[in-house]
Amino acid sequence: MYGWIWRHLPGNTLVRAVLAVLLVVGVVYVLFQYVFPWAEPLLPFGDVTVDQSGTG
Repeated sequence: MYGWIWRHLPGNTLVRAVLAVLLVVGVVYVLFQYVFPWAEPLLPFGDVTVDQSGTG
């Protein structure tokens, strides 16, 4: 997959490297801004089984 992306990017090695970094930054941005907030209520990370009261 990465080879396919690399072969389809235009320019020489330096331009390809800059474009690849921009693609990675764009994907990370989309994940943190849209995908993770949408999926967070669906994940069971808020279901805590440890009771904090009564210890001490």
